[in-house]
Amino acid sequence: MAHNFLHASANPRSGSETPEDPKQVIDRFLDAIWMERGLSENTLGAYRADLMALNQRLTGKSVDLVAASKSDILDYISWRVEGGAKPRSTARQLSSFRRFFRYLLREGVISDDPTAQIAMPKIGRALPTSLTEEEVDALLGAPNVSESLGHRDRAMLELLYATGVRVSELINLKMTQVNLNQGVLRIVGKGDRERLIPLGDEAQDWLKEFIDGPRVEILLERQSEYLFPTRRGDRMTRQAFWHIIKRYAKKAGVRKKLSPHTVRHAFATHLLNNGADLRVVQLLLGHSDVSKTQIYTHVARERLKDLHARHHPRG
Repeated sequence: MAHNFLHASANPRSGSETPEDPKQVIDRFLDAIWMERGLSENTLGAYRADLMALNQRLTGKSVDLVAASKSDILDYISWRVEGGAKPRSTARQLSSFRRFFRYLLREGVISDDPTAQIAMPKIGRALPTSLTEEEVDALLGAPNVSESLGHRDRAMLELLYATGVRVSELINLKMTQVNLNQGVLRIVGKGDRERLIPLGDEAQDWLKEFIDGPRVEILLERQSEYLFPTRRGDRMTRQAFWHIIKRYAKKAGVRKKLSPHTVRHAFATHLLNNGADLRVVQLLLGHSDVSKTQIYTHVARERLKDLHARHHPRG
């Protein structure tokens, strides 16, 4: 099947004095990396957009794209940053430029890579929003547990906070994955990695109550393998659970911008704040790599700094 980035002009630029149309050079570059790396249409489209934007800026300054210098590219980056471009966007564009000019260097079209001495902007990882222990208490107390669906929601939130499971893992939980005698959940997470997570007394109590009463009321005569069914006996969708959390957060007066993972973040942060080992938190979260868990140490450290500043006599 023909690829729409392939073009007839696949020969390297000759030594003619007339500069080649930058669009043709960009096309040739895209052809080459598509054949080498099998990149997706979206990735190739992003490269094209980045290079065309740079070319447009350079054309306005009467500079040929192929002849661009380090100062030309820095000028473009500065102009973008002044226009409000974020570090992540700038880093992505610079990555596109690097790949393009390295290709030209390899093809012998240029003798120096103008991006070689340009440092990547520091991006830093976005810290997740976390809730205080008081905010979690308010959120957990928001459902009306005298109603069967409210009791289900309370049990879900308690379980989420007690175990730190992913929302997708929570809504897909089956009855067979819960062992109330031993007080553990058996979770099959990403990459089919299995982990056992302790439930904790509070979550266990709410689960027992839910399974013995409200769950039966919700299902009526129907059967469901899912631990937290809907009125129709199906499993809940991520979107439905997300709406539930937002509704209870509003009711609890939690004003922070929440995400479906907010309670999972709170689980990890509060464990660390109370002295848990990072490796233990990694195992409980089901992270294959401790670097993914590392982000929570920043959250906990900021909290500790804040506590120190507020409570230490010399803070």
